[in-house]
Amino acid sequence: MFKIVVVLVAIFSCSSAINPGPVVHATKGEVWPKPQQQEKSQDFFVIRPHTFSFKAPDNIGCPNFLNDALTRYWTIIATATLKKSWTKQSLLDLDSSLGNLDSLTIELTGECASEEILPAFGDDENYSLTVSAEESLLSAATIWGVLRGLETFSQLIYTEQDVLVINATSITDFPTHPYRGLLLDTSRHFEPVSIIFKTLDAMAYNKLNVFHWHLTDDHSFPYKSRAFPELSDEGAYHPVATVYEQSDVKRVIEYARLRGIRVVPEFDTPGHTRSWGVSHPELLTSCYTGDEANGQLGPMDPSKNTTYEFISQLFAEVTDVFPDSYFHIGGDEVDFECWKSNPDLTAFMAANDLASYEKLENYFIQHVVDILDGLGSNYLVWEEVFVNGVDLPESTVVHVWKFNGGPATLNQVTKAGKYALYSSCWYLSNLHSGGDWNLFYDCYPLEYVDTDEQRQLILGGEVCMWGEYVNEHSVMQRVWPRASAAAERLWSAANVKDMTDAQRRIEEHACRMNRRGIEAQPPNGPGVCL
Repeated sequence: MFKIVVVLVAIFSCSSAINPGPVVHATKGEVWPKPQQQEKSQDFFVIRPHTFSFKAPDNIGCPNFLNDALTRYWTIIATATLKKSWTKQSLLDLDSSLGNLDSLTIELTGECASEEILPAFGDDENYSLTVSAEESLLSAATIWGVLRGLETFSQLIYTEQDVLVINATSITDFPTHPYRGLLLDTSRHFEPVSIIFKTLDAMAYNKLNVFHWHLTDDHSFPYKSRAFPELSDEGAYHPVATVYEQSDVKRVIEYARLRGIRVVPEFDTPGHTRSWGVSHPELLTSCYTGDEANGQLGPMDPSKNTTYEFISQLFAEVTDVFPDSYFHIGGDEVDFECWKSNPDLTAFMAANDLASYEKLENYFIQHVVDILDGLGSNYLVWEEVFVNGVDLPESTVVHVWKFNGGPATLNQVTKAGKYALYSSCWYLSNLHSGGDWNLFYDCYPLEYVDTDEQRQLILGGEVCMWGEYVNEHSVMQRVWPRASAAAERLWSAANVKDMTDAQRRIEEHACRMNRRGIEAQPPNGPGVCL
């Protein structure tokens, strides 16, 4: 009897301690990121997926490009989750119905002459969208605007009493920042092409437009070079299973193109290059202990002409394979200790009047910049290149990333008249307890500089997913919907910052991404996706 009493007390104690806490109730049919201007009625239309269609004139231009987009978004609408089939009787319970919406007309007011058109920096992504009794029209001057408008249209649709509905709505929309990126590191852990595709899908759902592909690092070299196949044969985790073939890269670029997303490659130099040295140790600096080489290798050796000849040949290939006009050359976290230990570099610095190791880095970066200039490519660099005093052309984009001092560095970069990207507050590899998307949402780079002239030099920003502790099984949950917070701050107006409103809308958006196959985490704690 005593034992039974103890068990009952334990059960009672545990159950009485249960505290379900607050539940965030998701919105319905709200758009993420929030449009610049929107008027929304309580009146709505019913959408029957099997009869709904997009209508575009035969002479709209770029038909294959557009047809791909319309097929994708029709499929999203047609496969929306419904618990049961709707009936005419169920519609009687819905007030304010305007009837059925059978189609959306697509209007492309500008030209789209080439099927091979690529997204580029500064593209016009503006669009207008009207859903009313008089007309249902998506209008944009570019195919990129059409893509953004289709995403918005798909998000306006929601379920009510198991029926797909869309409110009468008028939207005029455009991005605040032209560069809205996501960095994915595929060196620390190899990410299969299928994961990259899923990442690009999620980026399109959040109107992000630059995929920064951090391809190589100390840990592996997964890019299969035509000119130097030994780089991945010996420097990748596996010469076949964890390598991006040329065909893989081409598929990623095309998949991104069809979603209006640029692909910017990064081959970080002169540091973070240990994987290069597996097949080509002569590229790297030999480290010394006293007067003897100790067998360790450091950053690239800036004193050898052969280093630049190798880089020139590899980068000529990379700029041919990756059609974007920008190339990220890295330049972060260069460890000077190995350079300091090497007597040959000491002699080289003396002979070339290089009074500091920052000057030696300047010497290296200037050679790489000259190589890319010769290839007709623009370039991005991590903030250390600027902080260390490297002489950079005006067109260089400085990527600010350090958490401590990020706003101050952004201020310095733009005061110097340089273009800037900001990532300091958007490192997805930094984890906090519970849902931490609000920390990313509470960051707005334009607030960190002093003048309008400086604000005009901030092109946008990136969320960064470094790969030390994520792989194909965990990366999507780590990225989404945390990256969505930054996506809204980069797209929407500066006054879109109400955390309570965002909390309810990101709850809906995370569930929306779940329905579309994106393993987004619950952003706000207890709840359910219906």
